[in-house]
Amino acid sequence: MVKSNAPERVRLFGCSFDVVDMGQAVDRVEGFLKTGEIHQGCGVNVDQLVLMKDQQIFRDIVERCDLVTADGTPVVWASKLFGKTLPERVAGIDLFYALLPVSEKKGYKIYLLGAKEESLQGAKAKYLKDHPNLQIVGARNGYFGVEDEAEIAKDIHDSGAQMLFIAISSPKKEEFVDRNRDMLKNVGFVLGVGGTFDIDAGMYKRAPNWMAKAGIEWTYRLWQEPKRMYKRYIVEDSKFLGMLAKQAYYELSGKYPEQS
Repeated sequence: MVKSNAPERVRLFGCSFDVVDMGQAVDRVEGFLKTGEIHQGCGVNVDQLVLMKDQQIFRDIVERCDLVTADGTPVVWASKLFGKTLPERVAGIDLFYALLPVSEKKGYKIYLLGAKEESLQGAKAKYLKDHPNLQIVGARNGYFGVEDEAEIAKDIHDSGAQMLFIAISSPKKEEFVDRNRDMLKNVGFVLGVGGTFDIDAGMYKRAPNWMAKAGIEWTYRLWQEPKRMYKRYIVEDSKFLGMLAKQAYYELSGKYPEQS
């Protein structure tokens, strides 16, 4: 796997983050596209950090990613607290939005994978309305089993897509890419975009920008989907407090574990 113009990385909460702002992230993606080889990006927030702690397979996949950005404001805050400053939040959804006009201008071919069919088609229509010359060479909803993956990966390959955006929850989307990497080897950049298609199809609203900057965007999502998001945000993500305490101990004592 080619590391194109790899920037500095800092290690925080057991994850290696690229020290990039949005502009630098876009530049890196364009560098990936020139290689003709697959590169994977991952926006890591508190949810993903907890998953990495609990699931070895997911942690290994993230560690192999070519671009790992801070997807959550709390992660950026923590980086500053521990003297490993990340420039800004580079969320997967925002990197996706930044890449759309670039793709339209330069003719990059994109493939959309994920969400329900209604959301997928609604989002696709919006992107083509906002970017009339955008080349969306394929789209497939996210409701499929492992037995369907080979066919989907072949469709992505045959489409000639240079970028693949996946709106499926973690770790399913990362595992899909990992299992089908050989068939996807010519896709220059793969990125998970969470609930982006649902938002752009009007199924849900994204939290106001001030909530994202304040680090409480999750409360807006919880308010919209309390039954679905309660376990993730209230139960699972509470583990992040323990991770904060451990990181503080490592920083103060200088006694870092082998992969901290």
